[in-house]
Amino acid sequence: SIASADMDLNQMEAFLTAQTKKQGGITSDQAAVIAKFWKNHRTSIHESLINQSRWDNVLKNMNWRVDLKSQLRHIDQINTPVAIVEMEVGKNGQ
Repeated sequence: SIASADMDLNQMEAFLTAQTKKQGGITSDQAAVIAKFWKNHRTSIHESLINQSRWDNVLKNMNWRVDLKSQLRHIDQINTPVAIVEMEVGKNGQ
């Protein structure tokens, strides 16, 4: 729960306090160990969860532009903006 919510230190302390008060919950010593572990490894745990939840493809490059039509058969379509987007995707880590 702590990792999936990416809790800050205050949220984690409140969560662990609630867990120690819950019947069949954790002890205060266990809460202290969990808190110390989370404080020391929060960044690496968060990055690991992000890497596990990513798709295989990632966005490598993106180009875009907006064109205005200057000649058309019907006058009401002139100066209509058109967005052109080019995205390059590739495998994660390549």
